[in-house]
Amino acid sequence: MRGRVLAAYVTAMCVSGLDATIVNPALFAIAADLGVPPAAANAVESAFLASLAIAMPVAGWLCDRYGASRVFLAALAAFTAASGLCALSWDLGALVCFRVLQGAAGGVLTPAGMAMLFAAYAPEERMRLSRHIVVPTALAPALGPVLGGLLADTLSWRWAFLVNLPLGAAALLAGAAAPRPAFAPVTGGGTGRGGGTGGGTGRGTGPGGGTGRGGGRLDVRGLLLAGAGSGLLMYGLNQAAAGMSPLAWAALPAGAALVWALARSARRTELPLLDLGLLADRGFLRGATTATLSAAGLLGMLFAFPVMYQDALAATATDAGLVVFPEALGLMAAGFLVDRACARWGERRVVAAGLLGGAALFAFLALAEPGPWTLRAVMFAVGLVLGQAVTAVQVSAFTTIGPQVMGRAMTLFQSLRMLGGGLGVGVCAAAAALAGYRAALLAAAAFLLAAYGTAALLRPAPAATRPHEATG
Repeated sequence: MRGRVLAAYVTAMCVSGLDATIVNPALFAIAADLGVPPAAANAVESAFLASLAIAMPVAGWLCDRYGASRVFLAALAAFTAASGLCALSWDLGALVCFRVLQGAAGGVLTPAGMAMLFAAYAPEERMRLSRHIVVPTALAPALGPVLGGLLADTLSWRWAFLVNLPLGAAALLAGAAAPRPAFAPVTGGGTGRGGGTGGGTGRGTGPGGGTGRGGGRLDVRGLLLAGAGSGLLMYGLNQAAAGMSPLAWAALPAGAALVWALARSARRTELPLLDLGLLADRGFLRGATTATLSAAGLLGMLFAFPVMYQDALAATATDAGLVVFPEALGLMAAGFLVDRACARWGERRVVAAGLLGGAALFAFLALAEPGPWTLRAVMFAVGLVLGQAVTAVQVSAFTTIGPQVMGRAMTLFQSLRMLGGGLGVGVCAAAAALAGYRAALLAAAAFLLAAYGTAALLRPAPAATRPHEATG
């Protein structure tokens, strides 16, 4: 029955949501156990985020070709197996490799799961699904930092990955037991390549707006360029955090050159992996760039602060998780308030207040030495103001994007945001290694100031022009 489809999806999203946040408080313990500097552990997160972003655009093509249910179950099995391998890692290199596998599976898991769910329910029934999927998928990322800290302190950091095994197995059993008619492949139109009701910070999940492009030929060149380019950039930043080497100096420009080649290839390919031509729309460019820089700042802070809290203040991983936990609650509250805030003050003011307020809060974390309860209040405020700002700019970004290209636009938007998160983690880790944790937090604040500059300077074209309304 269809309830098993829903149960499989919700359980899988809980696993994915937990994994997005459960590792951060355990990074200090990972670094100590594997014998590397704390800042070098950023590779565990940046590798995951980069592979997540690279795999996400491939999900739609896979669903069109093989059916959403098969892709979902395969991705879930791979994600669960990779979690077990992460727990067995013997050094940092092995852990990073297994996190790449986990991220690649996770990048396919969410859009394939949404496509599977929409194939099981008629259009008029889909709105009611929100009541079942919003709470579990919003609560899991909020619980991740607390659970990760408790596991690292009481058992081992390896349990931050082992906890995925029973949940992943339960979701696989529910999915495999669902009747075949419910698992009808998504054909022709939508593969559900959209991504989120959550505000562009790496936490949201929900129905996306995919229109799909059919199961044509995969842009292999784009996939290889994206993977190699982002991989070299992340490697270079990680080496900067661990101590700059000649290989790192070569990796950074090589990665930048491959990303540039990806942009040129996308312009000449009929169905590119990432349709960069959509960035010609100034409103979409403004939203995508602002959300990408905001994700870099937020995820960079969420990497640097828990490590600093444990290293510099001799706190436990549990303490770090409890201090960071209110940030996720602030994000959840932002989802309920952003509509009213935009209606009262306007999108531009909400975005400006959120980004400038977030930068000020990051600077406060870097320069002040507040107590635990003040830190919790600051973290809640960070989630509240940034959640509203990025949600508002994301909604604005899609006002001139027509339904024919909505799936491509959402794929590009989410992929850039994920890559921005990985970049932010890498830059903040390098800043922490070279100049200390306070410099890393100030670097995170600088990302938010850059996001504000982008939002303020890039004014979207008038709504009447709508350059992508009728293009496919």
